[in-house]
This record gives sequence, structure tokens and C-alpha cells, in this order.
Amino acid sequence: MPRIYTKTGDDGTTGLLYGGRISKDDAATEAYGTTDEAVAALGLARASAEPVMAEELLALQRELFIVGADLATNPTERAKLQPGVSLVTSDMTERLERRIDELVAERALPEAFIVPGANEGSAALDLARSVIRRAERHVVALEHDGRDVNPEVRRYLNRLSDLVFVLARRRAGEDEPTSR
Repeated sequence: MPRIYTKTGDDGTTGLLYGGRISKDDAATEAYGTTDEAVAALGLARASAEPVMAEELLALQRELFIVGADLATNPTERAKLQPGVSLVTSDMTERLERRIDELVAERALPEAFIVPGANEGSAALDLARSVIRRAERHVVALEHDGRDVNPEVRRYLNRLSDLVFVLARRRAGEDEPTSR
């Protein structure tokens, strides 16, 4: 088994995909670190989900790994990717949109503000949604800094938070409290 620790981060930096190092408090690290938090939050939701939803959440976790990898790629080395290929694609975002439309067609969403906590599962999904939104804000901050970011990452995170919102409403069922 390989060693877990490398000691290369002891100086306060972390490695990027395709080489290069940045500070552990760099905006890019915040973006992909928050994406990693979202993966864990979805895992919490998956742990108490019924099998069909658990499978869907696992697929979303795996896609978030791709988002994190996209954000952790050294922008100056993106040329090493196949020409015209991004890690996060518009097909991924469009698939989320189709899933949102399917779920909304099944059940109308409440028109009032939602108070999370109808049950453990919906609360975990609401937590995941808020972490995904924070990751999206970090990506926007990178863009405002003039960093080279795949614009599909922002779109994907935005749609993913919408999907997780809808999944949380589904998981809450009729027990969801609202504030009017």
C-alpha cells in the first residue's frame, strides 16, 4: 500500500493536475475544496437514501469528482487535454436539466420558502445544495479574478444545486414546513 502522506504540502502549497503548485488558500483551492465538501455532503444524503435515489446521488458524486478535477487542472497546461475537450461538458449540464424537468413534472414544488429539516434525508440534501452553491460562488470569484476556468463548470454547479433542491423536496415529501 502506498504512503498516504507525501509531505509536499507541508510548505502550504498543493499540486495541480498537469503540474504546478499553488497556495492552499488560493481561490482555485477554495473552489475545488468546496466541491470536495459537496461530494461528502451528498454522501451523507446517500447514506440514508432509498436505493434508487442512492444510485442517483452516487452518480452525482462521481460527476463532482470531474468538476473538482477540472478546477484543479493547471490552466497553463490545459493544452494537454485533447483538443476541444473539457473535463466538464455541456452534455453533463443538459442531462441535469432534463432530470430536473422530469422531477418537477412528477410533483409541483412549494411556492413558499422552504425550511430545511422535514427529515434527515431532505436536510442532508439541503446541506449538500448549500455547499454546491458555495462552490459555485468560488468559481464565479475565480472568473472575476480573470482566471482561466471552464465556463461549463459554473453552469454545471448551478444546475446541480437546482437538481439537489428538487431531490430534497422529493425526499421531504408532504412533511416539509414552509414559511410564508
